[in-house]
Amino acid sequence: MPDPTAPRKLSPLRLYIAFGLAFILVAAWSAAWIWARGEAEARIDAGAEALRNAGYEVAWKERSIGGYPFRLNVTLTEARIRDRSGWALETPKLEAQAFMHALTSWVLAAPDGATFVRPIGGPVRVSGKTLRASLSHLTNTPPNVSFEGVGLTFQPAAGAQPFGLQAAERVEFHLRQAPSEVGDEAGVWLSVKDGKARLSGLLGRIAGEKPVSIEWDGRMSKISAFRGQDWPTAVRAWVAAGGQMNVRRGGLTAGDALIGVNAGTLSVGSDGRARGVLDVSLRQAPRALGALGSTGTIPQDRVEAATAVTTARQEGDVARATLNFEAGQTTLGPVAIAPAPKVYEPN
Repeated sequence: MPDPTAPRKLSPLRLYIAFGLAFILVAAWSAAWIWARGEAEARIDAGAEALRNAGYEVAWKERSIGGYPFRLNVTLTEARIRDRSGWALETPKLEAQAFMHALTSWVLAAPDGATFVRPIGGPVRVSGKTLRASLSHLTNTPPNVSFEGVGLTFQPAAGAQPFGLQAAERVEFHLRQAPSEVGDEAGVWLSVKDGKARLSGLLGRIAGEKPVSIEWDGRMSKISAFRGQDWPTAVRAWVAAGGQMNVRRGGLTAGDALIGVNAGTLSVGSDGRARGVLDVSLRQAPRALGALGSTGTIPQDRVEAATAVTTARQEGDVARATLNFEAGQTTLGPVAIAPAPKVYEPN
């Protein structure tokens, strides 16, 4: 009598169907990956061409795209981008990765470090344990952008001018579109933790051997107007629409000295320089102002006048004052101390 519990064998037809379905699935997935690879290549080329048409220099030596079957891995060697004012960013190897199910979310890394080039100061080599960024929500205005650097060192090239920081334990930058209920805004956050100042520079004179930290938390209104073929055009369009940056908090700590931003509103003038007012708290202001004077950043007579202003407004070891950016100048209270920060180079 046959055993009724014996397993039933699959018929050859069912096996053929299973293998056929698996083959179709693999073939369809492979076709989708090849299509996505071609799309990525075409969009990189189109984006680079758009930047070139806007006056940027964009180049790389070699490009490879892999990651089959579940990812797209894009690698560019000797990648470089330079704007018309002379600022540039270059890296020996740029790696970008996205999963097939989330092709609008990319993670980028520069495993061999990167170099940024200042128009006047020259190149600065950046290396560290981690040097990566992410780009997502590409249809947002602006898209989500994040940068993270851990264990960074900054080394000016031979013949280049010194850079204020020699090292930083952590640097972060984040740009996010605000929720729809908030309105037409974007948030900007910057953080530098445990920086080490170059002793021969301005920050080094103020901080000495003590750490340097930077914090910035701002909100940009009318962010949808921040569009244009290049940086100056986008800034002008944003300002024309009434765009401003509302500063929630910020500050620079250099050793015992502090410049803390309590609140403020910033925009950009037609001369390309910052315009607006910041409510600031100053600790060890005479020391910081003295360092600015000794390096020639501020004329000595203005150092003395600015020191008198902060001393008159000091309570304990902290003075409250306003920094005004107007008509191309930075004033501390009524004293003009330096040119206003330049946001872009006017044509």
